Amino acid sequence: MATREDDYATFVRARSHALLRSAYLLTGDQHLAEDLVQEALARTHRSWSRLHETGNAEAYARRVMYHLQVSVWRRRKVAEMLPGDLPEQTARGGHDDPDAIAWRMTLERALGSLSKRQRAVVVLRYFEDHTEAEAADMLGVSVSTVKTQTARALEHLRKLVPDLKEFRTTGGTGR
Repeated sequence: MATREDDYATFVRARSHALLRSAYLLTGDQHLAEDLVQEALARTHRSWSRLHETGNAEAYARRVMYHLQVSVWRRRKVAEMLPGDLPEQTARGGHDDPDAIAWRMTLERALGSLSKRQRAVVVLRYFEDHTEAEAADMLGVSVSTVKTQTARALEHLRKLVPDLKEFRTTGGTGR
C-alpha cells in the first residue's frame, strides 16, 4: 500500500511539468518559474494530508503560485539592470521551422514586456482558460481589475505584434 509520501512523489512527478509551464508564463523567466513551482510544491507538501483526501492538490499548488506572484507585485520595486539579451536556447530534438522560431521569439519578447499583473491575467485567461471571475479569485483582485489588466495587456500586445489583432478580449472560449 502506498504511503502519503509516495502519493505526494507521484503527484510531483505527474504535475510538475504543467506547473512549471504555467509558472514560466507567469514570470517570463525559467529560474523564477522553477523557484515559484518549488515554493508552491513545498507548501502543497505541508498540506498534503488534507489536500490528498479532497483531491485538490493541483488546484491548491496553482493558487499558491498565483498568490506568490501577486505578492511580488506588491513588493517595493528595486531597479534591476540586465547586461543584455541572453542567447536563445537551441531547439530540442530537431529543427524548427524558421518562421515558427521567429514567431515564438516575437511572442516571448512581447509577453516579457507586459507588467507582472498583465502577464498573470493573460496566462490565466488565455493559457489556463479561466473566466474573469476565476482569475480574479485566484489572484485575489476584483473582476474589474482583471478586465482592465487584460484590456491593457491585449492593447499592448497588439501594438507590438499586429498579427494578434484577431484576439478578442473575451478569451479563447468566449467565457
